[in-house]
Amino acid sequence: MSSESETTGDSAATSAVNGGTAEPEKKPRSFLRELPILILVALVLSFLLQTFVARVYLIPSESMEPTLHGCAGCTGDRIVVEKIGYRFGEPQPGDVIVFRGPDSWSQDFVSSRSSNVVIRGAQELGSLVGLVPPDENDLVKRVIATGGQTVECCDDQGRILVDGTPLDEPYVVMDFPFVPGSQACDTALKSARCFGPVTVPDGHLWVMGDNRSNSADSRYHVGDDMQGTIPLDNVIGKAVFIALPPARMGTISSPDIQGK
Repeated sequence: MSSESETTGDSAATSAVNGGTAEPEKKPRSFLRELPILILVALVLSFLLQTFVARVYLIPSESMEPTLHGCAGCTGDRIVVEKIGYRFGEPQPGDVIVFRGPDSWSQDFVSSRSSNVVIRGAQELGSLVGLVPPDENDLVKRVIATGGQTVECCDDQGRILVDGTPLDEPYVVMDFPFVPGSQACDTALKSARCFGPVTVPDGHLWVMGDNRSNSADSRYHVGDDMQGTIPLDNVIGKAVFIALPPARMGTISSPDIQGK
């Protein structure tokens, strides 16, 4: 009797110390049960980051050589394009931008999506989180002139003029020949550098590739309804960093080409 009373008393004391009620210990949640939640959170974060902050794009053409690699047979550069800066300001001359090609720039664009409805749906979902490239004609060029400015080529040294002032463009390595007196803008054999003058409409940009002799840029589309310019609404963001390949990793410069 005495032993039972002591045992009962000890149990009561223990319950009182624990708040009066003995609760079973909670088992740790299974990692496999939490994994779908973690994946969902990661996908949502990826969607938000790539939609509003930054995204990686692949350079598919030679139009920005040698600033950005996209030459035939080489490893194309993957560039980080930030999207925040242009929410608070507009692209400036010298910036390298990625933009959606207007209709007149996209006539040869071929969709990369599958004809299979299920696969196409999976591709669209993958595009939302950055696993699959967007199904649009995304292009990369450098801003040369902005709304209200008049751009043309060339002065007597073969340089582009914006509002009559020649640009300083150290990134241009490959360009069409320009020989004063024999192959210029006022000779019988006209230099392929020559164009304009074109006044850029407000809310638009004049853009060109750094590889001037191999770039279907604003010059190529000067006959369209926007005189080769692109709307600001088509700009996706500013190219700021080469992420891959590792040997070319580094920042992308935006020099003050108009000397302002």
